[in-house]
Amino acid sequence: MTVSRATTAGSAPGGRAPGGTPRAALADLLAGNRRFVSGQPVHGHDVTAAAASASGDQQPYAVLLGCIDSRVPLEAIFDQTFGSICVIRTGGHVLDRAVLGSIEYVVDVLGVPLIMVLGHERCGAVDATVDALRTGHRPPGALAHLVDRIAPAVAEVGLDEPQVRPLAIRRHVRRTVTALRADPLLAAPLHTGRIAVAGALYDLATGEVSLLDPP
Repeated sequence: MTVSRATTAGSAPGGRAPGGTPRAALADLLAGNRRFVSGQPVHGHDVTAAAASASGDQQPYAVLLGCIDSRVPLEAIFDQTFGSICVIRTGGHVLDRAVLGSIEYVVDVLGVPLIMVLGHERCGAVDATVDALRTGHRPPGALAHLVDRIAPAVAEVGLDEPQVRPLAIRRHVRRTVTALRADPLLAAPLHTGRIAVAGALYDLATGEVSLLDPP
């Protein structure tokens, strides 16, 4: 998919990307990431003015499901401001009923056209899953739930694969995208093209986002 038409100015504070389509939303996100990588963010740190301008009705143009990793602040890496995106973060971007319900809400009620699943390199949740499967020791508490949800991606890659960790990260992103596309309440807007689901990967070293599973 071509994303070269991305705007360089970014979305307006609290406003929707031009066109309100999945393609426009994705292009705007990637343009913001390029500004972030180049050290030329538009929004900067003027949080007071941005918050005030977005204090009315919200009109976000994307919902991002990412990891809780402190090195991956989603608003920052896409150079977004108040009111422009909805952010959901769980360990290893694990998709559960609460997360799915939240995504269904922003699609149905707020009219968001784009859902993005963002994984990242050196994900601790995937590392923990690989270690648990190799040792046979399930982690305590609810952490076992994260391991159980990530384990199928690791199993598909194979524990004997030398690059199991980076490959499992990518596989887990794609599995999460597939699960969202299979959700019954998202099926109709996906079919008509009103929304799209994209999978991507964040590089901790460079700050760049690359698409793994485009709409």
